[in-house]
Amino acid sequence: MYSGGVKTNRDAWVYNSSHQSVTNNMTRMIEFYNSQVENYQVLKGNKSDVDKFIDNDPKKISWSVNVKKDLEKGIFYEYNLNNIVTSMYRPYCKYKLYFNRNFNERQGQMPKIFPNQNIENLVINVTGIASGKDFSALVTSILSDFHMHDTSQCFPLYTYEKLEDLGSLFATATGEYVQKENIPDTILTDFQRVYKDKTISKEDIFYYVYGVLHSPEYKQRFASDLKKMLPRIPHCKEFWAFSKAGRELAYWHLNYETIEPYPVEEYKKDLFLEDKDYLVEKMVFGKKEKAVDKTTIIYNSKITLSQIPLQAYDYIVNGKSAIEWVMERYKITKDKDSGIMNNPNDWSEDPRYIVDLVKRIVRVSVESMAIVNSLPALHERA
Repeated sequence: MYSGGVKTNRDAWVYNSSHQSVTNNMTRMIEFYNSQVENYQVLKGNKSDVDKFIDNDPKKISWSVNVKKDLEKGIFYEYNLNNIVTSMYRPYCKYKLYFNRNFNERQGQMPKIFPNQNIENLVINVTGIASGKDFSALVTSILSDFHMHDTSQCFPLYTYEKLEDLGSLFATATGEYVQKENIPDTILTDFQRVYKDKTISKEDIFYYVYGVLHSPEYKQRFASDLKKMLPRIPHCKEFWAFSKAGRELAYWHLNYETIEPYPVEEYKKDLFLEDKDYLVEKMVFGKKEKAVDKTTIIYNSKITLSQIPLQAYDYIVNGKSAIEWVMERYKITKDKDSGIMNNPNDWSEDPRYIVDLVKRIVRVSVESMAIVNSLPALHERA
């Protein structure tokens, strides 16, 4: 089971850093859409062409083929607060997302992977076929955007089926959904047979896969194949070394918001800072003799982070270092079409969230590279 993640042409409307911004944007768009439905019904007897009738102002709505079809059918939309979920928009960058089939036409298998925010799951996201970027992998525990990993392919540990869709066989099950293991018994049996180890579990295999996908040898040797097809996982000689490494990598990659920040130097222009002094507009690298100095990040006019180890930039995901993803996404932006503002400072009530996030991603990067560099050779079994 794999899915390409959530794909939408309404990013500025359905994605934003704050819950309130998504609510405001979606309420405004739905209200405008419904007014268009009402007005179109008046003209329907005249067989008005939908494409000629609709208002294409991107500051009011972002149309798609199916939304126009719903307008033509006279279908009204309702805003649902429960549709707002936390998603991984880009590596290590979470946004609030309005997740609804009316506005996310290509949901892939995500409704089966994360049917609601109370469902726990793990997903290995990998670079899709024919991508222009080098292969990489990132595990997530929340719904992800299609372009979180360029053109993502997602491999979950579990999938979920609605109880009502499974018939009387599951009548005694509890809850709304039934959890199904995505790694079949045949794979488990195969791994236990190959490694002559009955203690191997499906979760161990999941982390083994994650470890192998981070192997520099694997990515180099199979680079051309990974451009043309989904990853194929070999039986490496040291199963437990890769499984343990995958589990450790997942720990850092999943808990990046709560781990201890890396002890980079934090220079403060003023002795005492207020909450507003931690607001960020756009982070940039420092300069050293007119050259870019990646050991230093100018956070804002009052805060500078320095002594960042250069090896931290070796941790690449989706074409660039994790640190540079944070620098790129955690800045104030304005969508050129809709005019919608996105302010990353709205994400957390903790005024230090972003500055500490940078430090935490430095630690994630350093720890990840230490694990990756310690991986053994593949030594595939026949």
